[in-house]
Amino acid sequence: QVQLVESGGGLVQAGGSLRLSCAASGRTFSSYGMGWFRQAPGKEREFVAAITGSGGSIYYADSVKGRFTISRDNTKKMVYLQTNSLKPEDTAVYVCAARPDTIVGVNIESEYRYWGQGTQVTVSS
Repeated sequence: QVQLVESGGGLVQAGGSLRLSCAASGRTFSSYGMGWFRQAPGKEREFVAAITGSGGSIYYADSVKGRFTISRDNTKKMVYLQTNSLKPEDTAVYVCAARPDTIVGVNIESEYRYWGQGTQVTVSS
């Protein structure tokens, strides 16, 4: 069982940055691949970024590549999403999720077993 709690969201102007954090419980955190998804009002949830259990492989959606950075600290059981050069279209609830540590389907929601409640990111123009 893994419980996930996100933090770090807020209101920021376009071009600004936020660092989102996801705190995980459980003794086998490093055996889980982690991902960030987001859901904007009226839209379906979409993949943002993913990282394998060791941190050795990282994946990004094209829409955030070059602006967002995912990282993890297994000693602290934390996952981070550094968001830079934010745009109004990045406005969404950002959710972290955990999946069995494979490199298959890292961008597919159904591959994730545990989900947090999310943190709101609002980017003003």
